[in-house]
Amino acid sequence: MDGKGRATDNIFTERLWRSIKYEEVYLNDYISPKEARQRIGQYINFYNNERPHQSLGYKTPAEEYRSTYLMEPAN
Repeated sequence: MDGKGRATDNIFTERLWRSIKYEEVYLNDYISPKEARQRIGQYINFYNNERPHQSLGYKTPAEEYRSTYLMEPAN
């Protein structure tokens, strides 16, 4: 995994950045770097907590994380 020309090595990260660019950055004309940081931060919160993902059975990443990693431990 050298990172050069290997999108399959980090496909999830590549997909996240594609979503950020096409659903937030390219659609807005930010007036300052501060505004860009704030709006992109808001988008990432939306992406993780409100936006359903087809690959997760139309659950949000936060819902999938909670149901997978925060389950009650077995006795």
